[in-house]
Amino acid sequence: QVQMVESGGGLVQAGGSLRLSCDASGRTFSSYAMGWFRQAPGKEREFVAGISWNAGYTYYADSVKGRFAISRDNAKNTVYMQMNSLKPEDTAVYYCATAPRISRTIADFGSWGQGTQVTVSS
Repeated sequence: QVQMVESGGGLVQAGGSLRLSCDASGRTFSSYAMGWFRQAPGKEREFVAGISWNAGYTYYADSVKGRFAISRDNAKNTVYMQMNSLKPEDTAVYYCATAPRISRTIADFGSWGQGTQVTVSS
């Protein structure tokens, strides 16, 4: 019932930055937790970052901690992820998703966006 569209992906050199956006439409609630996941070719989809819609609590995968920052704008029903110091291993399709509460488990997330491609060149 929650529709989401990711944007902001693209091609960037190693060490560069990108800012991803996830715009929610339709019926949605500010109490929903949100997460960013990514999937690289030949790899499982993995958790990247999460945020509680109510309190702004954030949490990250170890691989991106200190480089990525998730944030939100409740008035816009939008979640962002600032990605700095990008590495080639960050290359993947990035997805945003909703969950009833904070989680890093894929099965806990119900609604998914279509994904946006991030490519980091060496």
